[in-house]
Amino acid sequence: MAVVSSVIVPYASYLRVYEPLAAFPEPERGHWARYAERGRSPGAQDELRRALADLVPTPPVAVPVHESADAFVAQLDGVVCVCPWRTRLRGWQALEELAGQFPEPVLDALLPPVVRRQAAADYERWRERNPDARPWILTAVWHVPVSWFTVFSDEEREYVRAESGAAPVLRYRTPMVQARRRLARALRTLRDHIDEGPLTEGLVEVGRWLEEFHPRSLVELDYGGLVHALSQVRLEEDRSAADVAEGIAALRAGDGAGAARAYERFTERWRAVRERRLAN
Repeated sequence: MAVVSSVIVPYASYLRVYEPLAAFPEPERGHWARYAERGRSPGAQDELRRALADLVPTPPVAVPVHESADAFVAQLDGVVCVCPWRTRLRGWQALEELAGQFPEPVLDALLPPVVRRQAAADYERWRERNPDARPWILTAVWHVPVSWFTVFSDEEREYVRAESGAAPVLRYRTPMVQARRRLARALRTLRDHIDEGPLTEGLVEVGRWLEEFHPRSLVELDYGGLVHALSQVRLEEDRSAADVAEGIAALRAGDGAGAARAYERFTERWRAVRERRLAN
């Protein structure tokens, strides 16, 4: 059962991997086993709210001083699986990506140069000690990457309407073996029918990331805070994974017009979200 936060922090989506306890070495395995036995864990909005709270002080804390000991917990075929937050690692990675997203004056106002330089130096030292580290969670802001949807089928879609003050939930979950199979098939289809570009590059990146995890893991796509950027009607009608699967199937069958129609439905659905981003 998740601990519910009264503070809603939009608008990010997440691709998560939950690994079985057997994938973790001791003493970490013991920590996560005890953590899962508690039966209560923070939710995605609590994770993001804590991260944003670090940006309030002056100077802001760009990256947490200590790594989080929290995780998301799920079960796959009766096996307990956990998805560690690893907020410190993800904070460093997000900081690296900021440089290409904002003009220098804006970035300096958000995070002073001295703060960024210190965080970069800390990350470099940390990476020397942890060369194989990778996050269990990928984050996207104001959208869900097309590549993420290739991992799931429409039948795995889970939608829970908002009730009693709780936010709606829209997510997909699938076993790792299915995720890898679908992604590999989608990549073959794209490479056979279109030129290399952002779509194929996105699939390659996600595929390499998934290969880092235990084969009996659970993969989850969570709309997260994006549910607050979409109306209830749009959430109920959202079949993005089905559109992506239909487009890829059409390409495989040589039906370019059918692929174009499916892709147009997908892009039209997400255009409204992008426009809301610009309005903010």
